[in-house]
Amino acid sequence: MHRVFSHRGFEIHVRLTEASRGLYDATFWITGNENPGVVEELGAETKLRKGPLTLERALEIAEKAGQAAIDAVLGEDGS
Repeated sequence: MHRVFSHRGFEIHVRLTEASRGLYDATFWITGNENPGVVEELGAETKLRKGPLTLERALEIAEKAGQAAIDAVLGEDGS
């Protein structure tokens, strides 16, 4: 399963792989925006730890992890 979330002009791609019935491993990566330095820094696939997780929890955590990564690189003022 693949989902895409938007945050601050970037796309957070989340791929879920079923690990066992009803539980998923999640991987996310970031694309988009006109800021190549940020995408270069954040574009690598990152696997969530402490899985597998339920579908809803895996999506929620991967989205929030992607948002936090973008925010950490851009800073509060977005530069």
